[in-house]
Amino acid sequence: MRRLLLLGVTAFCLCVFVAADTQQDRQGDKSFPEKDGVLQLKKGNFNRALRKYKQLLVHFYAPLSGEAYRVSAAFEDAAAELQESEVKLAVVDVTKEKDLAKDLNATGPPTIRLYLAGDKHNPVPCPVPQSSASILTWLKRREGSAADFITDLSQLEASEELTVVGFFKDLDHEYVQVFYAAAINLPDISFAVTQNNDVISKYGLTHDVVLLLKKSKLIQAYKMMPQTSKEELIIFITVYQMDPVTEYTGKTATQVLSSPVLNHALLFVNKSSADFEEIYSAFNSAAKAFRLKILFVWVNVDEPRNGRLMEYFRVRDFEAPLIRLVNLTDHVTYHLPSDSLDTDTIKKFCQSYLEGKAKPKMQSEPIPEGWDTKPVKELVGVTLEKVAFNPDKTVFVLFYLPYSQESRALFPLWEKLAEALKEREDVVIARFDASANDINMSMQGSYPSLCLFPALHAERMVVYTGKRKLKDLVKFLDKEMEKAKIERVKEDEDRRKYIEAIKAEEAKKANKTKDEL
Repeated sequence: MRRLLLLGVTAFCLCVFVAADTQQDRQGDKSFPEKDGVLQLKKGNFNRALRKYKQLLVHFYAPLSGEAYRVSAAFEDAAAELQESEVKLAVVDVTKEKDLAKDLNATGPPTIRLYLAGDKHNPVPCPVPQSSASILTWLKRREGSAADFITDLSQLEASEELTVVGFFKDLDHEYVQVFYAAAINLPDISFAVTQNNDVISKYGLTHDVVLLLKKSKLIQAYKMMPQTSKEELIIFITVYQMDPVTEYTGKTATQVLSSPVLNHALLFVNKSSADFEEIYSAFNSAAKAFRLKILFVWVNVDEPRNGRLMEYFRVRDFEAPLIRLVNLTDHVTYHLPSDSLDTDTIKKFCQSYLEGKAKPKMQSEPIPEGWDTKPVKELVGVTLEKVAFNPDKTVFVLFYLPYSQESRALFPLWEKLAEALKEREDVVIARFDASANDINMSMQGSYPSLCLFPALHAERMVVYTGKRKLKDLVKFLDKEMEKAKIERVKEDEDRRKYIEAIKAEEAKKANKTKDEL
């Protein structure tokens, strides 16, 4: 009897739990608040969401970003299409969930990741989508194969958009795997596969080749090789997807800045000027010779929305036309030193840049009044090297961009560092506006950048990559100063020997002169 009673109580409890779960499903799980079908995740519910959903596509965003707004809109539209699927879409506001973003290493530009089966540590990166269709295509291609691309190309002949066509003799070849991997990373581009010999003979090519077509017109062909990687194929496609010269606008900005080609040639010109067509024609002709090496972009200085870009490069509208070359890795800018912008001049300039022969253009703000009387010294282009490479001072410089929130967030820390070290006369704490002054040295990574210049005769720079805390900065500085002291002893000894050798040589010459007299 007692056993029957226990079984009855157990059954009753199970019914209550099932009813509660059912009611919760009907009302929606309050621990996972949603907006337009997209989960709004925080540190407190992120791990639970991972456990609940087999596939969780998460957009880590900053609300005030224009690109984040566009991606969020794409997420909302895609969420409506994915209601019956295993994929759940979610967002994390990194400005509010800083600890979570840091823990997941998602503090950079718009980051989109697909978490599978609750695996928090090995997410699949998702390309930044242009639309909801991009998201749906990416998810579909991840689950598919190259066989899904087999298409009747006659259906694509009238397409205004670029189509990437792979012609392969064997669909099981590793070339096809590379082709399909590239297709997954480029969800905004149409891909197709054909084994039709009539198609390939139409363009006078052989098998195992990738064709870029527009309205059935061959734009470019790429012969697959054993060493061809997914990354190389992506670069080829994304470069030739664009025209030889691209106008910088709000619509093309993301495409330009996300290009795998990091060397950019920028033509600043007034579109309404009398010589625009002539200059553009020369720029376009030169561009064709440097595809895959340099991205050519032109900027209309008469367009008010380009003001921020012009401000970054310190270009005034009355200075146009002019050409600047910049690498998006080291941020060093080069200026074409010529008033003539013909094709040969532009090509020679680009070639000299690629060969490392071009000289960077130095720009500098005026030296601020009282710049060296404040705890944090304000350096400019003309004072940077003189101060930084002083062999008797250890100089710690914050290279910053004034419009960057991340840069400005370091200003209070830098003031505290200067205050903590104010009694040490052999240490200089300084900062440098990298947007207003050119730097005639190779910078590593993006801004803000913390760089220490040891008290040595050799011009050396050490980039700080540790925690941005006061005690860590001081510890790093002290460690580098101790290393520099040891090196300085050897340096001074070498200099002493060098000077003595020079004096001995001069004395030898003097004695020889006396003997001759």
